[in-house]
This record gives sequence, C-alpha cells and structure tokens, in this order.
Amino acid sequence: MRFNFVCQYLAVVLILTLSSAITLSASNSTYFPSDSSVLDNPMSPEYLKKNLRKDGPKLFFTPEIEENLKAKIKSDPIVKNVYKAIQLNAAQIVEKPLLKREKIGRRLLSVSREMLYRMNILGMVYRMEKEEEILERINEEVIAVCEFSDWNPSHYLDVAEMALAVAIALDWTDGALPSKTVSLAKQTLIDKGIMPSYKGKAGWAKGNNNWNQVCNGGMIAASLMIADVDVELASKTISRALDGMPNALEEYGPDGVYPEGATYWVYGTSFSVMTASMLESALGTDFGLGTFPGFRESALFKVLSEAPSGRYYNFADCGEFPYKVGDMVLAWFAAKTGNSMYLQKEKFLIPAEDMGKLPRYAGGGLIWLSQYEANKDKVQLPTSWKGDGANPIVFFRDDAYQYYFGGKGGRGTVNHGNMDGGSFVFELDGVRWIVDLGNQGYHDLEKTGFKLWDRCQDCERWTLLTKNNFGHSTLSVNDELHVVNGMASFIDFQEGNQPSATLDMSPTFKNQLAKAHRTFVKDGPRSLLIEDEIEVLSTTKKVVFQLMTTADIEWTDYGLTLHQDGKSLHIENVSHPSIKANVVQLDPPPLKLDRHMANLKRIEFEYPAWFFENSKGKIKVRLSGM
Repeated sequence: MRFNFVCQYLAVVLILTLSSAITLSASNSTYFPSDSSVLDNPMSPEYLKKNLRKDGPKLFFTPEIEENLKAKIKSDPIVKNVYKAIQLNAAQIVEKPLLKREKIGRRLLSVSREMLYRMNILGMVYRMEKEEEILERINEEVIAVCEFSDWNPSHYLDVAEMALAVAIALDWTDGALPSKTVSLAKQTLIDKGIMPSYKGKAGWAKGNNNWNQVCNGGMIAASLMIADVDVELASKTISRALDGMPNALEEYGPDGVYPEGATYWVYGTSFSVMTASMLESALGTDFGLGTFPGFRESALFKVLSEAPSGRYYNFADCGEFPYKVGDMVLAWFAAKTGNSMYLQKEKFLIPAEDMGKLPRYAGGGLIWLSQYEANKDKVQLPTSWKGDGANPIVFFRDDAYQYYFGGKGGRGTVNHGNMDGGSFVFELDGVRWIVDLGNQGYHDLEKTGFKLWDRCQDCERWTLLTKNNFGHSTLSVNDELHVVNGMASFIDFQEGNQPSATLDMSPTFKNQLAKAHRTFVKDGPRSLLIEDEIEVLSTTKKVVFQLMTTADIEWTDYGLTLHQDGKSLHIENVSHPSIKANVVQLDPPPLKLDRHMANLKRIEFEYPAWFFENSKGKIKVRLSGM
C-alpha cells in the first residue's frame, strides 16, 4: 500500500514537472492559455428549468434594469440623446419594405444584420412606449423572416444574427405578439436556427475567431427563447456554447489585443458582451464570460487603436474608420469598470438627428449606457503600451503633437491576417504619413472565384497587395513572400520618455535571413526611429526596407520630404545616407483585383547582401516632423 502511495506521489511530481516545463517553453514564444481558462458550465435541463427567469423580458432586461433605463432616459443627457436617435431610426424603419431572402454571393448576412438592427430599434421603442404601431411592425417583420425557406445555414453567421434578432423580438414584446406568431417564431428558431447547427461539422462552435462569438451568441439567445418548448435542446445548445466560447476568448489573451483588429473587435466583442448580458439577465450569471482573462483588458486596446486623426490602426482586415456615434460596445466596459476612458461622451452627445443609422446592437447599447456610473479615480490613457498574443501590437502616442504610432508582429496565418509582421502606421500633426492598406470587400473578390481564405505559403490570398508583405511598411528579402507561419514576437519593450519595442522577425524570414530584429524607438517628441539588425545568409541577395504612403514626395539633398494636408515629414536614411530611395507608384495597383488607394506609393531603400560586412549590419531610418 505504501509502495502504491509512493508511485502515485512520483507520478504527480512528474506531471507537475512536465507541466511546468511546457509552460516555460510556451512563454518563450507566443501566448498559450492555460487549461484553467474555461467558463463555468453547470448547464443541464434541470439547471435551466430552475434558473431561467419565468416572467418579463429575459434578454438584457430585468425589472430593475428596465426601471433604471426609463429613469435615465429622463435624467441622463447621454441616454436621453441616444434614445431620441433610436426613435428617429424607428420612424425610418417603419417606412421601409419588409425584408426578403436576397443573398449577396454566398451570404444572407446583410439581411440578417438588417433584421437584428430593426429588432433592436423597434424592440427598444416598443419596450419603452408600448405603441401598437410598433408592435404591429415587429409582428410583420418576424413573420416575414420566419417564412424564409431557410436562414442560409451554409454561412452560419447569417443564421446566428437572424436567430438573435427573432429572439429579441419575441422577448422584448413579452407576450404581446399574437400567439400564432409566437409559436411560429419559436418553431422557426428551432428548425431554421438551432437544428441546422447539429448537421455537419459546425466548426465555429469551438473555433477561435469571431464566428465562435457570433454563432454561439445567437444560439444561446434562441435557446433561451425556446426553453419552454424544448428544454433538452436548449440546455444542450447552451452547454455546447459554454464549452466552446473559451476558444475564441483566449484570443484576447494575455493583454487584450484582439488579433483581427479594431473593427473585428467591435464585431466579435459585441456578440460576447451581448451574450454576457443575456446570460446575466436570464440566468443570473454570465458563467465567467465577462471576466475571462484578457477580455476586459481589450477595451484599452480598442481605445488605443483609434488615432488622433480619427482613423483606426487598420491592420489585418480591419476597417479604417469608427462609427460616427459613440462606441456602444465600449459602453459595456465602461458600465462594468466605471472607467470614463471607455465612454465616448462627446460622440454620444452629437445631435440625435446627425447620428444616422445606429449599430444593430443599439438596443443593448442603450441599456449599457444607462448602467454606467463613473469611478472617482481618473484613468489616463498610456503614452506607450505593448500587448502580446497571436497578433502582438505596440503603441506610442503623444496628444500634444498628435503623434501616433502603431506597430505589430504576428504572422500571416492568424485569423484575417496578412504578411505584415514588422509593419506600422505613423501619424504626426494629425496626418497619417505611413499607411496600412487595410481591408477590401470580400464579395468582390469571391465572385471572381478568387481563393481568398486559403492561407498556405503559396496560396492565392498572398497575391493581393493588401495581404502580402509588398503592400506593408516592413522588410522584404529577395523579392520573396514572408514565411506565412513565421511568428514575429516582441522580445523587448521599454517605457519612459523614449519608449521602444523590439521584434524578433527571424522566423518571418526563415531561410531568407539568419537574423532580423526590428526596433521601433520614439527618439524624440516628433520623431520615430526604425532600426533593423540584420544577419544575412549565403542565399540572401538583397534586403528592402519599405514604407507605404499616400503623401506627395519631394527629393532633397538629405533624404525625402513628404507633403500632405499642408504639413511635412522628413525621412532620413540615418545608417546609409548614400543609399537613395526608390519610389514605386501603386496607383493604379499591380493587379485588377487589388484595392485601389489614391496616390498610394511604396518608398524603398534597397540593400544588396554584400553591403552587410561580415554578413551583419544595421539599417536605421528616421521619420521626423519639420
């Protein structure tokens, strides 16, 4: 018996030792979440029957939340103004025709999103005003989409957003719809919403991208609405979601960087916070979703992603500009933390008439705005910040000079990723001098048969300027593509008056360079130094330092001067002033399918391999305000 105990003890020690070794090994590369990063999952038919609220609206609302919202509409300037904009949106919706099942390419998504928008707007107005005209329109909208032949399960985002829309319509009308409509809607949520998710692989259920967040969120909403009809199916579906969602939430770790960029942060995170809100209101807990490691920290990443010019750092497939109205997803984080940095007060106070079409989660957004209570402590936006993860990012900023720098590591195989490790954007005086091409429309590419989503080394995706390294402000070697799986990671970060960050890009150039370290330094209040430490191989022919810009270019005796919007920026080849820049015009772009960006050009400094003495050397280029 003592022998068995000793064996068991040694086995435990061995397991712990191996576990520690694996953890240490992982920490030397990129972020690997621990197995403890899971959501609490007590879900069962019995649990659902016991804990699901029986009366009143369940999604987002509780009686206390509704009472508080009605009071805030009268007393809080922000909530009052946004609700007025919701009312104006509702007046426009009732003048539009009902939705039809009209696909664009392989997607019904635009129809599903419009339905979600309409139910958020009309549902909120009905909830507050109880107007019969609004109720009748909700009834017509629900019947129309429930009579679609299907909700396009081949592209499950379409199903998920439609399911959430119908669930909100049912819930926020709270039994006021005709019983025939309620029965139709619940059966449709089962037949066209939930059941198709059990046919085929449904890889999104445990995937690591925004599909997981959107589709599981939609299925949870549908399940909460049909639990009185089929509690077994509802609990099974919610349980699957609670098991699967951590795979997407882990992408926020360890520091909150969302690897798909700021606009995809809005998309994926909006569904996660809607899901957290629905679970809290319906079941009294979000099962740990809202406090998942890295999730709340991501709000800071989102704030830092918006430059003084009003443009995003638009890496990956990120869009370039935020919504005109304040960020309602950030408002959830403001409500949870009391951090005023996450409440875009000025944008929420623009005239309601000027807000235009609101986001499709505006109903939930109004609730989150009503829940915000400021902390006494004033939180300052950091002037330098680094976040690790699947697509690591660094920011330097100084509002006094409208100085903004965003740089990144990562690799091409990340979700919505590009071959852009080492690339960056740079603003000074509110002008974006170094640009990222950002996203281009998926459907326009897909309808030609272009294989946009394959990510092998030689896949067609990398022929596009928006996707390959030749369209980014990074290094290129031998006119070859970056190594698609080569992860560029930050190995050093220094804060202070002259913040700096160093990337190890060697994996990005496997078999092209022996070593590549790129360091970004804010070496002055109006300057940025980029320093590349290079070690070439016998196969290395040349190294090209690239900058992407839309500014006008003037050659001078001491380098280049960029001119834009009445401002100027100097580019100096500090390490090799004898090497002059080449400028490649990219307007029009190389391929017909490439994104067109007016006045786009690539500035190149080309270094033959023999230029590096003893196979080693440094490239230093400084950007500085005039």
